[in-house]
Amino acid sequence: MVFALLAQADQQQPGSGFFSLVPILLMLVLGYFLLMRPMQRQEKQRQALVASLKKNDKIVNSGGIIGVVDSIKEKEDEVVLKGGLRVTRSSIVRIISPDETAKEQKEGGA
Repeated sequence: MVFALLAQADQQQPGSGFFSLVPILLMLVLGYFLLMRPMQRQEKQRQALVASLKKNDKIVNSGGIIGVVDSIKEKEDEVVLKGGLRVTRSSIVRIISPDETAKEQKEGGA
C-alpha cells in the first residue's frame, strides 16, 4: 500500500512528493502516541511495582496464583512464596494492599 502511494506520488507533480507522505507520517506519529507511549508507561509502572516488593506482601501473578512473599532472590530474579512456591518477578501482576485484604475478609465473613 505504501509503495502504491509512493508510485502515485511519482506520477503527480514533481514538488508534491513530500505532501503525499505527510498523511503517512501523521498516522505513524499518531500510532506512536496512541499505542507505544501507553505501553511504555504501563511497563514502567509494573517495574516500579515489582521493585517495591517486600517480605509479607500479598501478590497475584499472571497465572492467577495468590501468595504471600516469603523471600526475594535478587540473583535468580525469583520470589519465594510461603509454602515454598517460587515464581519469577516478571510474572507478578499486582500487589494486594492490606486494605483490600481487610475488605475481602470483611465481605467473606458477612
